[in-house]
Amino acid sequence: MKKHNFYAGPAILPAPVLSQAAQAVQEFVGSGLSILEVSHRSAGFVAVLEEIESLVKELFNIGSDHKVMFLTGGASSQFYMSAMNLLASNESAAFLDTGAWSTKSIKEAKLFGNVNVVASSSDKNYNYIPKGYSIPEDSKYLHLTSNNTIFGTQIHSWPDTKVPFVCDMSSDIFSRSIDINKFSLIYAGAQKNTGPAGVTLAIVREDLLGKTERQIPTMLDYRTHIAKKSSFNTPPVYPIYVSMLTLRWLKDLGGISVIESKNNEKAKLIYDEIDRNPLFKGAAETEDRSLMNVTFVMEDDTLNDAFLAAAGEAGCIGIKGHRSVGGFRASIYNAMPKDSVQVLVDVMKEFERKA
Repeated sequence: MKKHNFYAGPAILPAPVLSQAAQAVQEFVGSGLSILEVSHRSAGFVAVLEEIESLVKELFNIGSDHKVMFLTGGASSQFYMSAMNLLASNESAAFLDTGAWSTKSIKEAKLFGNVNVVASSSDKNYNYIPKGYSIPEDSKYLHLTSNNTIFGTQIHSWPDTKVPFVCDMSSDIFSRSIDINKFSLIYAGAQKNTGPAGVTLAIVREDLLGKTERQIPTMLDYRTHIAKKSSFNTPPVYPIYVSMLTLRWLKDLGGISVIESKNNEKAKLIYDEIDRNPLFKGAAETEDRSLMNVTFVMEDDTLNDAFLAAAGEAGCIGIKGHRSVGGFRASIYNAMPKDSVQVLVDVMKEFERKA
């Protein structure tokens, strides 16, 4: 039976990417070696690094002001590394608190400067994105989490401010168009929408670096990784290679505008069923619903186990909701085919019919 992978992460990868990645484990570009064995200094892998950087720049229309890095430590390391590199001890940064990951980023940033939480949706268990808040003009940056995997919310309209953004885009990067010029820094763990766990993408405006007047450990200084082209130490070769294949797949598909349209179609398909079907209701406020992580619950939660079993029998895996929300979560990242979303919707319809 075909499995329909709705896990929030590590998440689904495109089928062609899995096939190419498997081949490279056996032999990488005629080298006689597995991709797991090749030197990160080899010509073959240097070409991979050059291609993936070029793809990131092309897909996001990135100019010379921003630099692209491939790091380790996941987005969690970026919670402190971003503040360490950008925020001086006598400066303030504004934070929007929209869930578990933004809460963690706030905690880490307090180690390096002043933190001003301008708004929070914790009062309603993070089921909405705050709006109408004020951002102090003297803020060094505004930190945002663009998409919240646990609670199923997403920022659909960026704040109207001259304050530049630092944004954790781990779970929706490359899923929609953005204006790169609004951002001082974007960071994202690969394992949601780009590749396997183990590599973190960071895109930073270079002219903002080196201004905190603090000593930064070499390994944690963005300037180190820019200068060494993401190879100051041995980079995560295989995750970078698979991420390169994924971005190549995305480009061949037609780029971000095409995948954005497909993502909108998938989200509409499942949200329409949630809103139509009397057995279910959405967990997030309608206007802030995520296009990547669809959270929903049952009107009668005593039916939860039965619905999970029905979904499992149809091959839909990974839909159990996070304990903070309960119910169900269907993660429909870029690589998720619309046909798989339709299978889950059909299960919901059939469950209603039998209820």
